[in-house]
Amino acid sequence: MIIIKTKEEIENMRKAGEILAACHREIAGMIRPGVTTNEIDQFVERFLEKHGAKPEQKGYKGYAYATCASVNDVICHGFPSAAPLKDGDIVTIDMVVNLNGWLADSAWSYAVGNVSEQAKRLLTVTEEAMYKGIEQAVVGNRMGDVSNAIQKYAEAEGFSVVREFIGHGIGRDMHEEPQVPHYGPPGRGIRLKAGMVMTIEPMLNTGVWQSKIDADGWTARTMDGGLSAQYEHTIAITEDGPIILTKQ
Repeated sequence: MIIIKTKEEIENMRKAGEILAACHREIAGMIRPGVTTNEIDQFVERFLEKHGAKPEQKGYKGYAYATCASVNDVICHGFPSAAPLKDGDIVTIDMVVNLNGWLADSAWSYAVGNVSEQAKRLLTVTEEAMYKGIEQAVVGNRMGDVSNAIQKYAEAEGFSVVREFIGHGIGRDMHEEPQVPHYGPPGRGIRLKAGMVMTIEPMLNTGVWQSKIDADGWTARTMDGGLSAQYEHTIAITEDGPIILTKQ
């Protein structure tokens, strides 16, 4: 069942999104060779506590961290670690913020030092693909219009779109209906209505779109070892167009 949010509920989620966006702005200043994703994770814990919020994914199905930290060929759900980031790496930091029971979810990919031209293009195209999807998240469109806008743009730029991990509705629960694929034909799927709140979070790869899961049961990697990037916003669909609740 899709839970339609009131304007007041969307405002509550926007407040969570403001904290999340502010946290990402701080993280952007931390990204450099030598920093560890453990240090970033610990910073996020302190930042959220200082702002009266909680990391929603910590404890989710036994997950032990405040963030997911996915480096290079890791698509998503990577564990923060003590391994220093290296010059040329790319890293995605993903988090869900709980403020007074209302959630916001956003992932952002960062370049570490001097990255390759291919990595730069991957980051640029993945972010733009997310916005292409958001542009289609308007009342009266179908979910397939969002999905297709992302896939059409990404593939035209030479990148593949991950199928196994998709966006989702969000509110008081991290994963609500509807599901939000980032691929598929236009004009299909549910009709979008005002009050729907969801994440749009494409993951693009430099090689094949298929993934494999590490022995830890969480970490998803590209099947061929190619690079992967992800950008994610939580958005609300309104009569006046989509509102980004996690805008940085």
